[in-house]
Amino acid sequence: MIRSMYERWIKRLIALAFIGGLAAFFTLGGNEWLSFEALKQNRDELLAYAGEHYALMLAASMAIYTAATALSVPGAVVLSLAVGLLFGRWVGTALIVFSATLGATLVFLAARYLFAEAAQRRAGGFIKKIIAGFHENAFHYLLFLRLVPLFPFWLVNLAPAFTPISLRTYVAATAIGIIPGSFVFANLGQSLGRIESAAQLVSWETLAAFTLLGVFALVPVMIKKFRTQDTGDK
Repeated sequence: MIRSMYERWIKRLIALAFIGGLAAFFTLGGNEWLSFEALKQNRDELLAYAGEHYALMLAASMAIYTAATALSVPGAVVLSLAVGLLFGRWVGTALIVFSATLGATLVFLAARYLFAEAAQRRAGGFIKKIIAGFHENAFHYLLFLRLVPLFPFWLVNLAPAFTPISLRTYVAATAIGIIPGSFVFANLGQSLGRIESAAQLVSWETLAAFTLLGVFALVPVMIKKFRTQDTGDK
């Protein structure tokens, strides 16, 4: 009884923390600050401050990026550009990968703890088959979802929580899968002074390259499927 009440209160506190974080973000005008125009206007001030307080800005950027990812607030592209602007393509990429992976892991764990058990109990036969298939090739499926920029990042953070994917697999596939995109946006952020509009951020060639990487991530899954069919035929 006491343990059940304790778990209920913990779940309520976690849910309130996420709701409160989102409410604070919009109440304080975070959506206005996380815009391409705001970043361009404050470029020089940000660079000057980062030059004088490098370690502080590094820690603050890491904390902000992690929180933004965990709360699924809009503006991840702008944050990635800002990180590239302040720290360059290499340090920026490392910071984005670490912070985004940590934030995604936090929301994954929260969703699994809060909702996964109830969702699995209510899942129908078709949903259970999808969950089973995800479990069989969890790493490659998640890697595909991370590499192909057609799926919302917040959705890919949450969806695996309702499958049997292990935490280790989730973290590994997330960290590896977001490296290409993190490098692209950090590199764009470093050259922010030459970019005049948000339309210049991502080209069709870049999107096509990400999609191709995602297809490659599914190659092991297809090979395994063909081998299983061949064995069954024999």
